[in-house]
Amino acid sequence: MRNATKLKTLLIKYTVSLDLDDDELFKLILTDKQTNNAHLFEGKSYSVVLGKAYSHLLKEIKK
Repeated sequence: MRNATKLKTLLIKYTVSLDLDDDELFKLILTDKQTNNAHLFEGKSYSVVLGKAYSHLLKEIKK
């Protein structure tokens, strides 16, 4: 699945915040639009953090 499709799917349920720190580590914060629960994902690339966030979404849907 393409990253753009993953991002679009995430944006339906979450507010997404993406940042890059001084060590070139990507940080992605998902904030649930209904409950305001936040989850932080870190990785070396945009694709890695987006994949982790998308995986988290799939786990939440299964609950």
